[in-house]
Amino acid sequence: MSWRVRLQWIPTALRYVAFGLAIFALARPQATHTSNEKFAEGIDIMMVMDVSTSMKAMDFEPNRFEAAKRVASEFIASRISDRVGLIVFAAEAFTQFPLTLDYDFAQNMLADVQMDVIEDGTAIGTALATATNRLRDAKAKSKVVILLTDGQNNHGVIDPVTASEVASSMDVRVYTIGVGRKGTAPYPMDSPAFGRQTVQVQVEIDEDMLQNVAKNTGGKYFRATTDGALESIYQEISNLEKTKIEQRIYTDAVELYPYFLWPALLLLLLELGMRATVFRTFP
Repeated sequence: MSWRVRLQWIPTALRYVAFGLAIFALARPQATHTSNEKFAEGIDIMMVMDVSTSMKAMDFEPNRFEAAKRVASEFIASRISDRVGLIVFAAEAFTQFPLTLDYDFAQNMLADVQMDVIEDGTAIGTALATATNRLRDAKAKSKVVILLTDGQNNHGVIDPVTASEVASSMDVRVYTIGVGRKGTAPYPMDSPAFGRQTVQVQVEIDEDMLQNVAKNTGGKYFRATTDGALESIYQEISNLEKTKIEQRIYTDAVELYPYFLWPALLLLLLELGMRATVFRTFP
């Protein structure tokens, strides 16, 4: 048997393979690549923290001041694209750091906050007005103040309720937090004769005023009596003031049919060439 006879199946096989490739080409195979783009619409948040000496009370661990700093730090760490700033106040109010997206900077500046640096007192109205002024030129659609205190307004020339009305006119929402358990709380006192002692002091929070401040601005008042409650309050505020995140999905398609069509055509041409030459039959 000659080699032509033994290999005469090749042109037919080429035709079948070509037809198979042509069928794949007609099916229009595609390779797709999907990409996601996320856009976050951040919130501008000014935190306002009471640093008067009453924050040394030890009904929180280790005291109100350190507990407030710890929870504020956790709050900052949970931000995604929100600008945060901090006002500290006692008898006066000062900007510890302005609105920023640099969370490492914010954490470092928060860690530097101390008591006994500002004259003692509780200027809640002044602190709220300072925070509102910091948000005056903010471009974010949502502007928020989180005001934390354990006392009553007894310094400054601005009444807290009046300050809240100004905040409301500027579309600033204020969440107020009263820190301290009900009744009395342990407080460290230094005695020349007996040294450091712990005494019980009355907890005096002006809850009516804090409720009015929050209500005037569309915010909410919270009372934190334990560390866990304070953490839950900040979490609730986070849930109430969620950052709006939009996601856009783009899909690119690449046509793969030429990778099947051209080989099919080449195989058909090869088959025709072989039938016209090597495997040509004569009548």
